[in-house]
Amino acid sequence: METKTTTPKDVDEYISGFPSEVQRILEELRVTIKKAAPDAEEVISYQMPAFKFHGMLVYFAGYKNHIGFYPTSSGIEAFRKELSVYKGAKGSVQFPINSPLPLNLISKIVKYRVRENLERANAKKK
Repeated sequence: METKTTTPKDVDEYISGFPSEVQRILEELRVTIKKAAPDAEEVISYQMPAFKFHGMLVYFAGYKNHIGFYPTSSGIEAFRKELSVYKGAKGSVQFPINSPLPLNLISKIVKYRVRENLERANAKKK
């Protein structure tokens, strides 16, 4: 499942490549991100779904035992305490497939990243 050799043309195609239970979780994550960042553009980047808004916001990916969520290192750092219960790295967090996604937390992280990208874009204009 993890070794996709072709890049999906869009997020629908990406999600459709997973078992139905994982598809449901990925779709739930996708909807949560869209609600938190309604002006963001959905793209495929690094062969996974991503959202762009004045630069890359967040990425996500499905795996055998977890959902990977990649809100960049600043998104992880800002919510380190809340994310400490999950496996993760500098710019990523792993949500176990067999547990409900922390949708409120994901929404907060996405909104944080939107603000961060907007501030950076506005600073560049000055």
